[in-house]
Amino acid sequence: MSRDQEQATSHGGTALQAGGDIVITSTGLTYTEVKEVALDVFRANFYQLSGIAKDTASARAEEITEAFLSKLQAEHPEGFQQANDPSFQYALLTVQKELARTGDKDLGDLLVDLLVDRSKQEQRDILQIVLDESLNTAPKLTDNQLAVLAITFLFKYTQNHGIGNHQALGEYFDKHIPPFSQKIVKNAACYQHLEFTGCGAIGIGEIKLETILGTTYQGQFLHGFDAKEVEDRSLSIGLDSRFFIPCLNDPAKIQVRANSHESLDRLIAEQSIDTEDSGKIKALFDLGKMTDDEIKAKCIEIRPYMSPVFDVWSDSQMKHFTLTSVGIAIAHANIKRLVGEFANLAIWIN
Repeated sequence: MSRDQEQATSHGGTALQAGGDIVITSTGLTYTEVKEVALDVFRANFYQLSGIAKDTASARAEEITEAFLSKLQAEHPEGFQQANDPSFQYALLTVQKELARTGDKDLGDLLVDLLVDRSKQEQRDILQIVLDESLNTAPKLTDNQLAVLAITFLFKYTQNHGIGNHQALGEYFDKHIPPFSQKIVKNAACYQHLEFTGCGAIGIGEIKLETILGTTYQGQFLHGFDAKEVEDRSLSIGLDSRFFIPCLNDPAKIQVRANSHESLDRLIAEQSIDTEDSGKIKALFDLGKMTDDEIKAKCIEIRPYMSPVFDVWSDSQMKHFTLTSVGIAIAHANIKRLVGEFANLAIWIN
């Protein structure tokens, strides 16, 4: 029954042989196929323009599609498989339309980051819904409003656990604050519009920036205490180096080795410290804490450009402003765009 068999394939083709049927399972859409789907969606749905306007819109749509697919390929190539999903196509069309209309490159970069994050959400959950809404909302915001969201998010909603001294605090400021500090504004219309677009709310209560920093990074703002305080409180662990270090602001004194009450609680739990000693350590952590004015002065001493940030915060509705999930998502994407990699958005929206 054997027979001579011959096969010929064109360049790049694959020759397959078998004694029975061959079943070929698709491995998914390629980059080129996804790009063609994306551009077909745009051509079929974007309103018809004429002449130069039509050519400009098409060129912008292709440019933003290429930018998105390149970033998606680098960060999450599995996202290509969503190309035929109606919800995903709608999100991509939103981005294409906004860039075709405005041609704003910065807005395009921001929307690409949001869309890549959205492509990672395969299920219709809260994060996907928030990212879909963010794609519609971000184009309604100015650079000033985007900067306000970023600064508010950084100080009110995040904490860097790697900050252990003033140098690290200054480096953290250097990386995250200058891209936004010159753009934040005091005028009430900025915050009213952010509230109107669903990015946040202007509340009755207020919180100073120095109060936030003094809570989040309390260990950076201590006057310290004499070693005798430990002896007077009869701590069974004594001057244990796991919990006590020379004071950052006065080396002649000591302080508790923690940045915040939250981090101190974790350290106490990890080291299995008994209840009596843990209470005494927490009391020492609050001993000699700087006042709000001293905290502000210390931050400005570390990085003088923090002075106008404190000024805008205290003299605007920023001190009353809280973010919604959409505001957080847009702020997160904007920080990633200008600063670089940032923690997963799911930490804040889940």
